[in-house]
Amino acid sequence: MPDSTIPDEHFESPKYFGTGWISGVLSIFFSSCGLLAVLCFHFPEYLTMVEIRGHYPLPIVRAILHLFLVTGFLLGVTSVCLRQNKLLGLMGAGLTLVAALLGGSRVTIDGELQTGPYLGLDWFVLNLIAYTVVFVPLERAFARLHEQPIFRYGWRTDLVYFFVSTLFVQVMTLITMKPAMVLFGWATSESLQEWVSSQPYVLQFFELLVLTDFMQYWLHRMFHQVPWLWQFHAVHHSSQSMDWIAGSRTHLVDQATTRAVTFIPLWLLGFADAPMFAYLVFVTFHGTFLHVNLRWDLGRWSWLFAWPRFHHWHHAIEREAIDKNFAVHLPLYDYLFGTYYLPGKQWPTGYGISGHPVPEGYFRQFVYPFRRKKPTTDSKS
Repeated sequence: MPDSTIPDEHFESPKYFGTGWISGVLSIFFSSCGLLAVLCFHFPEYLTMVEIRGHYPLPIVRAILHLFLVTGFLLGVTSVCLRQNKLLGLMGAGLTLVAALLGGSRVTIDGELQTGPYLGLDWFVLNLIAYTVVFVPLERAFARLHEQPIFRYGWRTDLVYFFVSTLFVQVMTLITMKPAMVLFGWATSESLQEWVSSQPYVLQFFELLVLTDFMQYWLHRMFHQVPWLWQFHAVHHSSQSMDWIAGSRTHLVDQATTRAVTFIPLWLLGFADAPMFAYLVFVTFHGTFLHVNLRWDLGRWSWLFAWPRFHHWHHAIEREAIDKNFAVHLPLYDYLFGTYYLPGKQWPTGYGISGHPVPEGYFRQFVYPFRRKKPTTDSKS
């Protein structure tokens, strides 16, 4: 994972093949993932998810870990040899050496595998690798904005959001699911839950899709139209670029409220675990996909299912697009309730909020909604 202490000039300097920039950045990526994986081996009871820690094929994991560390070190050395400024290469090779000193791919599993509180560091590493491997090459090959770099303005802030949301996965589960179970336990019906859970899994999945998007549509609309809620949601709209990691920029209050309210009807109706899990995997991927820097489009079928161009207009700076396209999956809701906007084959000319009132940086954005604001004419988008 690129270190946030690396000065901007290391990402704004020449990046073409042969300058050592590509090898330096990749070295930091491979070695950081390797080092974090080694830490997970040392402290599995604190740093790995209870739900998945027992399902890892350890021989394969160790082989991949060894490959990451060797690759990170070799790329770091390559960057040092090619680049005038040696920082990127030295950091990559140095992180690999630290991981090796901690045991490398032969590290032993320390501690008891308990079921107490944990941080999902393994979940962060898995997600970072998966999303990077899938979306970065796609955005390079099929970019809508070819001039937008991988390390564009604000990428560090978005990376911190990505890190926090995956690291504290257990905390997010507690603050979103537990309130529903405590406050609405009286409203459950065992017969209704049995009937819902007995339906075919495919049918349950589509029911989940329709129901959750209806809830999210109106909640999303409230976050735009209620001023004090908008202060939290404005953080998500503060990104001036759209790519796979931009969707991670969501305030904790916004994220927790949306998940909690959406979870209430799902829990009351008692959907089976398999379709629920399938939906969670789908919505995680689809929520990321909506923000990607890809020129793909569904054309005349765009009204049927949300695609990047549909959601890009939700983030657009154009005044006519403000408070449009609230649906996450099904644009039909916007069409029915008068908030659908998808002009021809056009794309937005830019993204963000007029005047850019939201500061950059995770912690400054976290406190932004709680600070007293001066009256402003800035419009949202």
